[in-house]
Amino acid sequence: MKQKDIVILAAVVVASIVLSILASNAIFKPSTRSEKVEVVEPISADFPTPDPRFFNKRSVDPTQQIQIGGTTNNDPFKGSTTP
Repeated sequence: MKQKDIVILAAVVVASIVLSILASNAIFKPSTRSEKVEVVEPISADFPTPDPRFFNKRSVDPTQQIQIGGTTNNDPFKGSTTP
């Protein structure tokens, strides 16, 4: 490539960049819309006391341990004598 070719190529690149910027600004005009956003109240760490009709000492506690049967065998399948 000759030095003339590099200068012409650089001029074409610069001209195409300028033209593309001008064309994009003409086609895609930036809009000046202002959006309104709903404001959310901050969350508080304070919770009211739950209703004592549902949360009391006589309520069913699903997290308590349930034992089925009266056996205390930790390994029920080893050494069983039943046929």
